[in-house]
Amino acid sequence: MNIITFDSDAKLNEAAANIIVGQIQTIPRAVLGLATGGTPVGIYKEIVRDYERGMVSFRNVTTFNLDEYVNLPIDHPESYHSYMNANLFSHIDLPESQRHIPDGNAADLEAECRRYDEAIELSGQIDLQLLGLGHNGHIGFNEPAHALIKGTHIVELAEKTREANARFFDSIDDVPKQALTMGVGTILKAKKILLVVKGADKADIIREALQGPITTDVPASLLQTHPNLIVLLDSAAAGKLA
Repeated sequence: MNIITFDSDAKLNEAAANIIVGQIQTIPRAVLGLATGGTPVGIYKEIVRDYERGMVSFRNVTTFNLDEYVNLPIDHPESYHSYMNANLFSHIDLPESQRHIPDGNAADLEAECRRYDEAIELSGQIDLQLLGLGHNGHIGFNEPAHALIKGTHIVELAEKTREANARFFDSIDDVPKQALTMGVGTILKAKKILLVVKGADKADIIREALQGPITTDVPASLLQTHPNLIVLLDSAAAGKLA
């Protein structure tokens, strides 16, 4: 595990973008696992800048997003399809056929989960998986539980998660109660994992995830078992690490 702390948001975003762009420069046909939420927005802006400077091309890249809400229209401004288009996809040369996000509006959600796992398998192992961290220790939408599911699956979102995401909606009543998420098993299969965490409100959970016992009650703690984990923190998030 390699933990790096930054004293500014700009430096952290630049470092994360450099790791992702560097992955593509090294492996032009890289398979990337992508995340959504507030944390990656600045990272994606840096990646777009690098693309506009001619430093990187996404023509041969394949991407798989971690998750998507269930029963939220694909063109809803808070769907992760809309998020990815607004923050990254519409600004780079990644072909639409090589962008993958779970379909939360599929008629058969179980079949969609199987289809998504098969697509990941067919693409080969994910070379680099970008992750954020939920306040309750979730990664993707893998919530704390007695047991975690290894493949893509339907999840009931914890109230803590819905409350955290309510800032993106008019009210918490508008936040979907279910999502499709890549499983922890698939996440841990990635060759490299890049965990990015910001803010003093994440200091307690980052300490539990990185220095506490490995437990399904804190899904991110399973990242301690990964052989190639890079953790980028701002100084506030790193404030309670030993």
